[in-house]
Amino acid sequence: MTDAEFDAFATSYDEDLARGLSLTGEGKLYYARRRLAWLHRCLARLGAAPRRVLDFGCGTGTSIPLLREILGAESVLGVDPSPASLDAARVAFAAPGVELARPEDRPPDGSFDLVFANGVLHHVPPADRPAVLAYVAGSLRPGGFFACWENNPYNPGTRWIMSRVAFDRDAIMLSPGELARRMRETGLEVVSTHFLFLFPRTLRFLRPLEPGLARLPLGGQYQVLARKPGPAG
Repeated sequence: MTDAEFDAFATSYDEDLARGLSLTGEGKLYYARRRLAWLHRCLARLGAAPRRVLDFGCGTGTSIPLLREILGAESVLGVDPSPASLDAARVAFAAPGVELARPEDRPPDGSFDLVFANGVLHHVPPADRPAVLAYVAGSLRPGGFFACWENNPYNPGTRWIMSRVAFDRDAIMLSPGELARRMRETGLEVVSTHFLFLFPRTLRFLRPLEPGLARLPLGGQYQVLARKPGPAG
C-alpha cells in the first residue's frame, strides 16, 4: 500500500460511509464496537490479552480508542498510506500510547501481540496482497494474532452498500477462503472464520441469534483470525 488514494476521502469519509450504512439503520460506531467485542470474545477463549496492537489501515482512526477500551491494549500503532487520513486521526485520537505513521515509515519489527485490520484488503490490488500480508506477518511476534475483517462477497446487502460508498465502488472483494489461503501462504495459522452482522436495526430483536449463526457465510462481514507460529512471548 504505497499510494494515498484515501486522501480524497479523508474529510468526507464519515459522510460517505453513513450513506452506505443507512440501509442497515446503524452507524459506523455500532459496527466498530461489535467487531472488537467479537474479537475480544475470540481472543479470551484462546487465553490471549494483547497489549501492543497494530491497527493496519487505520484510516481516520475510528478503531483506535476501541482497541484500548474493549481489548485493553496498552499501546496502539495505526498505520495507513493516506497522510490526510492520518492527520484526521491525530486530531481526533491523539493520546499517550497512540502512534500514527505510514507503513513505509514503520517497517515490520516482530513486536506486536495483535494486528487488526478492517476492510483493508479489498482496496489492495490482488497482486499486492501477498506483500501486505507479509508486512502483517513480519509485524507479529511469535504467538501473535492477526484479526482481519472483510466484507462478505456472498451477502447481496453488503454489495449494495458498497455500491453506495464512493471509496468502495471499485474495491475488489475477496472470499474468506481466499483470505485464509493467502494467510497460510504467508506462514500464518488460521484459527477461525466467523460471519457477523446479519440483521439490520429493524430486526435487532433477532441479533441474539447471530453467535449461533457465525459459522455460516451469511453476515455482512467476516473475520478470519490467524496466529503466527511460535511460543507466545
